[in-house]
Amino acid sequence: MAKCDEGYLCEVCGQDVANLAESDLYLRYVIGMIDPEVLHTSKERHLRCNPSLAQFIVDDRLEPVIVEGDFDKRGLDTSFVREREELVTRGWRRLQELSSLDLPILEYPLPEVMEKLRGG
Repeated sequence: MAKCDEGYLCEVCGQDVANLAESDLYLRYVIGMIDPEVLHTSKERHLRCNPSLAQFIVDDRLEPVIVEGDFDKRGLDTSFVREREELVTRGWRRLQELSSLDLPILEYPLPEVMEKLRGG
């Protein structure tokens, strides 16, 4: 099967990342961790297949992700955790919105990320 016919396969579990709302790649893009220039060449994962990032999503619509060990947010600086939770949760909520919007990909990121991309 040609690569373009495969869809987006998770590099961790190998299963199809069926929609934008469960995409770790697009969450990282929306919050500014992935540059739009490398989006098409970056590996895809399900959100839950990247628990070190997914643990920072705090929303009643998503079962909390718990990480054990060095990357567990419970062992990190509380101000860092609070800032990261705010950013990642806003990004995740943006992903949920994007599923029902017809926007160009360059308009997916959060406003402050778009501002940085524009050089502001």
